[in-house]
Amino acid sequence: MARATEGWGSGLLGVVIFSGSLPATRVAVEGFSPLFLTSARAVIAAVLGAGLLALLAQARPARRDLGSLAVVSLGVVVGFPLLTALALQHIPSARSIVFIGLLPLATALFGVLRGGERPKPAFWLFSILGSLLVAGFALAGGGEASLLGDGLMLAAVVVCGLGYAEGGALSRRLGGWQVISWALVLSLPAMAALALATWPGSLAGIGRPAWLGLAYVSVFSMLVGFVFWYRGLALGGIATVGQLQLLQPFFGLALAGILLGEAVSPAMVGVTALVVLCVAGARRFA
Repeated sequence: MARATEGWGSGLLGVVIFSGSLPATRVAVEGFSPLFLTSARAVIAAVLGAGLLALLAQARPARRDLGSLAVVSLGVVVGFPLLTALALQHIPSARSIVFIGLLPLATALFGVLRGGERPKPAFWLFSILGSLLVAGFALAGGGEASLLGDGLMLAAVVVCGLGYAEGGALSRRLGGWQVISWALVLSLPAMAALALATWPGSLAGIGRPAWLGLAYVSVFSMLVGFVFWYRGLALGGIATVGQLQLLQPFFGLALAGILLGEAVSPAMVGVTALVVLCVAGARRFA
């Protein structure tokens, strides 16, 4: 019980940190290109992660773990940051946060696929219903709809769910902060090359908010949040602790409204709440 409680506490702290990711990304893409933002945040976090690994004299991961680390890297280091940065050029962060309500379901689905679980039929009913709600909201055009932006956000949710599930399972062997640190180090050569290739022509015109956004997503979203999140998944279970992501849309919507002054319509809040209920129901029968 103490282990599970500790996992929930660690996971909740991770979710709170992640809730600021989309608003911070929205601010950062006002000054940086999506490709540079994705690569720069990974490089900064990788340098910090490598420092931690060296300082604490961590052993290198076994060869059998490299494939899983590559999946984590592609899912949460490259895929999710890049896809969300691209999406936020077409939709406001408040709208993108609605799609984050599907992350618990995506994480659970990949947990099922990776763990060989057999959920009850009702699980799939809630899964399909939640997906239809999100698709219906996107098609209705609420909150400045964009087919491209919505599609990018759905793709981001899929790759992120895979990265979460893979990283959570691997954290049981390597430890939470070690998994994200090694995944970042693994991606460092490619991300460093991409950062140099997409370096802004001039830094003079980039405002302070964009720099603060880059700092947040680099240090907190890309490293610190995952330290707590993967530790929570490892201690409390991927499917169980993964449901804490149900709180993320509400935290994120509040931040988008408070920090960015973005309009949060009653319809958007209502759909987010319905999606949360669907994902909770899916978890109940997983």
